[in-house]
Amino acid sequence: MSTEFSILQPGDTSVRKAIYLDLAEYHQNDIDTFDFSDWAIDRVTSLQQAKGHIDHYPYLVGMVYLSNLSTEQHEQILSVINADSARSWIALIEHRDLLDSHFRRLIYENFYDYFTLPLKDNFRFLKTVLGHAYGVAYLRSLEQDAVEQYTEYSEMVGASQPIRRVFDGIRKVASVEAPVLISGETGTGKEMVARAIHQRSEMCDGPFIAVNCGALPDTLIHAELFGFEKGAFTGAYKRKIGKIEAAQGGTIFLDEIGDLPLDLQVYLLRFLEESTIERLGSNETHQINARVIAASHVNLEDAVEQGLFREDLYYRLNVLNIQVPNLAERFEDIELLAYYFFRKFSEEYGASAQGFTRKALIAMNGHSWPGNIREMINRIRRALVMTENRLITPGDLGLDPEPTSVDVVSLDEARQKAEEVAIKSSLHYAHNNISKTAKMLGISRVTLYRLIDKYGLK
Repeated sequence: MSTEFSILQPGDTSVRKAIYLDLAEYHQNDIDTFDFSDWAIDRVTSLQQAKGHIDHYPYLVGMVYLSNLSTEQHEQILSVINADSARSWIALIEHRDLLDSHFRRLIYENFYDYFTLPLKDNFRFLKTVLGHAYGVAYLRSLEQDAVEQYTEYSEMVGASQPIRRVFDGIRKVASVEAPVLISGETGTGKEMVARAIHQRSEMCDGPFIAVNCGALPDTLIHAELFGFEKGAFTGAYKRKIGKIEAAQGGTIFLDEIGDLPLDLQVYLLRFLEESTIERLGSNETHQINARVIAASHVNLEDAVEQGLFREDLYYRLNVLNIQVPNLAERFEDIELLAYYFFRKFSEEYGASAQGFTRKALIAMNGHSWPGNIREMINRIRRALVMTENRLITPGDLGLDPEPTSVDVVSLDEARQKAEEVAIKSSLHYAHNNISKTAKMLGISRVTLYRLIDKYGLK
């Protein structure tokens, strides 16, 4: 039998709802006999009922009676509870089940918590845990909403403050035709940012041409960027349009611009100043209407000081700037990204894995991700292909489940580090404007100057 099913409207917080899946129709010390007061418990006794209820109401928490069921029934239950990673589930079991190692693994890999029956005096603890699970699931659902909101940005996923600043930057620069310089470590998604800018610009109907300046030999990069005429050099059997000319009416994305040889930087500067190019082997000038977006993982200001990059070109490229944070700086997004790429590549590979173990999530949150998002993608893709587990483990990801080396710092050191990062970040986003930076940080200019000296940020 099942309790009466009544739908609450979204936003109605007077009563919280939970679903209780009981395939064995457990009646001894039944859940129905307890007073859940501000809870409405919808009890269902079949998978079809459960799916029907879940389709009609977005439950954040659920309870499942797991004992006295077959392996097949356990698998069917898992297909229901793993259908939505935001929902939290609590297992109700018999004490004897804890002697079975497979049963224990079933619980810790899939459930928020468990309680042994009969409940008796433990009911009040169940009610408390149910409330905690509801709160965690609510936060998780908000994060998933944030993911859906931002997936329009060329698969850029995240809800943390650092990535939100990137989204804000994309919106601001997309409508302006000036060049954009995207800075960030390798693997942080600089090309995705460039594509997002292009897709929201007035040139979105034109081509998006990406060139990795660091991947082309010095002898070919001139011809690749600007094109050449027939007979311009040995092997030039016909005219070829360069990448910049191919971007006519669209966007040319110059990745790793810091690797562009100095002699070619002169030609690029001329294009930025005059919007014209000359193909190799020709004196004919061609007018090009293409937006330039450049990216670099090296600090171009340092490259200018070292004589490796032209200062005039740097200022031409750095009209608008977006700094892409590394994955460690946006650690709040790690679980969101992991599940996003898991779903994306699961469909692509037809993988049988259902998700991540709790230990895998802990390992990912504790990993430093030197390769950033690119590293995460590679680890998840490899795990989906190689794993024989129902849930991906730290071993499948090639991560240590229990990191042995942990840098422990004092609270004072942690505060100073956070203070230094906040000042660096604010200076960057205020373009080193002291007044704006001080206002952002809520401190005086005098205090800001003192902190800049303290951390050597001149």
